[in-house]
Amino acid sequence: MSQLQNPRKWRYTWETLSHLSTLKLFLFNPDVKPATQCRTLKIDLRFEESLLLVTWEEIQDEGFVGNSLKVPIPKVLIQVDSPRDFKATEDHIEVKLVLVLPVDHPLVANFNSVLNLSDEDSAEVSDSFQPLSIDSDIKHLLSGNEVDFYCKNCSYKLTKTPLRSFVEMPSFDWREVADNWFGTCCCSFGGISEKLVKKYANSYSSVKGISLYDATCVVVSKDDISGYVFPDSLERNEKYDQESGLASEECMAQSGIDPQNNRSEGLCCGTDERDITANGDDEPSCIPPVSILDDEVNGRHGIPHASLCTSLSGLDLSENVVNEDGSSANDHSHCCMEKTSFIRSLEDCMEKTSSENQELTNNFKLPRDQRSVLNGSLGNGFMVRTSNLSKNVEWIEFPCSQCSHIVGAYPSLHYGHAPLDGSVRFFKCYISSNLPAGGVGDVFRKHSLERMFANQLIESANEEISFRTVVRDLKTNSPMLQIVLLNTNAWCCSGYCLETGGAAGPISKTNLQAVVKVLFSDGSNTTEAQSKMLEEWVTKKQAHEVYMLAHQIKELSESLRSAEGRIPFSCSFMPGLTLSSLER
Repeated sequence: MSQLQNPRKWRYTWETLSHLSTLKLFLFNPDVKPATQCRTLKIDLRFEESLLLVTWEEIQDEGFVGNSLKVPIPKVLIQVDSPRDFKATEDHIEVKLVLVLPVDHPLVANFNSVLNLSDEDSAEVSDSFQPLSIDSDIKHLLSGNEVDFYCKNCSYKLTKTPLRSFVEMPSFDWREVADNWFGTCCCSFGGISEKLVKKYANSYSSVKGISLYDATCVVVSKDDISGYVFPDSLERNEKYDQESGLASEECMAQSGIDPQNNRSEGLCCGTDERDITANGDDEPSCIPPVSILDDEVNGRHGIPHASLCTSLSGLDLSENVVNEDGSSANDHSHCCMEKTSFIRSLEDCMEKTSSENQELTNNFKLPRDQRSVLNGSLGNGFMVRTSNLSKNVEWIEFPCSQCSHIVGAYPSLHYGHAPLDGSVRFFKCYISSNLPAGGVGDVFRKHSLERMFANQLIESANEEISFRTVVRDLKTNSPMLQIVLLNTNAWCCSGYCLETGGAAGPISKTNLQAVVKVLFSDGSNTTEAQSKMLEEWVTKKQAHEVYMLAHQIKELSESLRSAEGRIPFSCSFMPGLTLSSLER
């Protein structure tokens, strides 16, 4: 055969959609136009060899020349007596086969057990059908006595000593749930909510020997990490505490309280707003639910409780306050309690020394690493949501000490580069729990950057009710990837066709892999005009926005570009966007 007809240049892609009993095959070669060059096209299924034989005749100078391709068939249930539907188009050959059952049917998922596969083959097939699951991860992690983590790139041991305790990371919206359930006012159930706040902070704090985990990462204390010296930024962190609003006068100013004349503005927490007059100034009837976050989230300043309690001691809260209409303040009911009850509760809050109030007060004396998460999770660093963004928190990529390959990240203050909460997030796609990496004993063998991103993308799209997403650089805020979800339940596999001449060799095995079909655009090298158009598209289409580190975005872009070649150009071309896929 000539170089033009070399079968290695022919590529195949099998594709099917969930709940559909049709398996589609694309065969294409960039140097061949099947519609004009492939005559008398024939398809022959050879089930005993697990392959499909495609033959045709091509006109050349010496006359008609026969050509044939061998395409491995994935492990699916095909109807033997069903008709073969095939055609030759301008840039590819398309074949359609009828399946007995859809590929995601439970009977098909367990089909490999009937074939009596080896442990390695069985694990490979099972991994392609099983979705990523937190429950499965923790089940395997806790099944043994202890676990070490290794760099998946060079097998370097990342942990000093084996870890035995694993706890699921609290939900990122835990504070909102607590506030909705118990309320955020200073009365009644507000105390219960704050007790939960403290318990959350304690459970989230970094402890040597205990690891947190979620769908994408394992959070390990810096004291458990081997071969890495973290910068010491204690003085800078203390400076940050003073500058982030912990000083009473600054916090009073942020809260609308003037420390000079003890005047408070706009602090009503109820829907029934009633103005009163005290010392000639307008005062609200209550204080608002107070935020304890010691940094800015989405540009909103937190109001520390400690500062607020300090400022309350200077307020003139006389019970004999008369409104402009001549009525007493006691005649008006507060949204949760009457004025006198509110004033009394404030005095009790500052004077009581009971154990219950003492426990509540301790919330405001938490260590810095715990205070940083009081108003919500810092996130896992893999895909940060808008609700987790903070102007005062910077994410630092964490490299392997031996090969310098990125294995995770950790949050840090702008003033220093020490972990803000004393821990590092190891991304599951870059670590292994056993050696060899990717072996049967590795809990994270199924985790890849593609699969983790695709699952997070689907989860975010379901929550935001949007199939349009923009991935921004976590540090620069620049839009780097534009993604539109097309189908989240597709299955495909791709490769190169087999030789038909020479000695017959073993047929390579192929398995269908769950994928997400997407349209994407790489915005890393866009012009200013293109970036402006993208920003307008985000606003107009109300696209969901997520933030990732530059290293992960670059790797994802390469994966998306690599997957472009799995489908012929005529089936993937769309103006402005490119059809691709990600493993799910």
